[in-house]
Amino acid sequence: MKNYHAGVQLYSVRDELAADFEGTLEKVAKIGYEYVEFAGYYGEKSGEEIKALLDKYGLKCISVHQGVNMFIEQGQKAVDFFKAFGVKYVSVPWYAIENYLTEEKRAETLETFTKIAQLLYKNDMVLQYHNHDFEFGKLDDGRYFLDWLYDSIPAHLLLPQLDVCWVHYASEDPVKYIKKYAHRMKTIHFKDFVAKKLGGGPVYELIGAARTQKREDNGFEFRPLGKGIQDFDAMLEALEDTDVEYIIVEQDQCYDTAPLDAIAISREFLRTKGI
Repeated sequence: MKNYHAGVQLYSVRDELAADFEGTLEKVAKIGYEYVEFAGYYGEKSGEEIKALLDKYGLKCISVHQGVNMFIEQGQKAVDFFKAFGVKYVSVPWYAIENYLTEEKRAETLETFTKIAQLLYKNDMVLQYHNHDFEFGKLDDGRYFLDWLYDSIPAHLLLPQLDVCWVHYASEDPVKYIKKYAHRMKTIHFKDFVAKKLGGGPVYELIGAARTQKREDNGFEFRPLGKGIQDFDAMLEALEDTDVEYIIVEQDQCYDTAPLDAIAISREFLRTKGI
């Protein structure tokens, strides 16, 4: 098996970070994660301060989730902040479906992403895009919005960060998409879930507020790895022939399990797979 690096998207433990930033980083390290992916910094912290805390607990930040507005408003200052604690990949975590629905909005999306990607590229960093299910809506030519995006921006400027939960929930095959972008990915989000029906509409308030389906109607729940319906063995087999180096665990919500316990279950699952 390839020598993957195990990481965790810290959004999974956001409430814990808000209450005790340093203590939560220490617990994440003790669970056995080598890498973290930030999605917020919980107060005024310099990049150097974040780097010092990561070093203290033997963690590395390979990637972050960051909305585009920070780069639009701050430009190089935003890049310098991330460079200070070793970030290589910056993922657009969410971009509203409205930005894909018309030719005009798609042109604006390409302009925005390309401008940010070029800034990052000049600084030896790479823009990634983290999908949800709604990017599997289709253009008139039959392409998914997600594929149109990667067709429209060169690979050296934009990499996929596939979220295998949302690929599957959108009624697509994660293995197919892993193979499709095999040599255009460096990081991937591993996430498990259960649902009564695939492609059943929004099941997560933050990303589907404008749509009508409710999570409760579809029995949708995020789960620790190995506790849901995902076939991770097939995904790991497909990943062998890719350029992916970092497998990043993410659990957007927990229900009957504390978030730190949930990511610990997922870390143990990866260990059983030799990661």
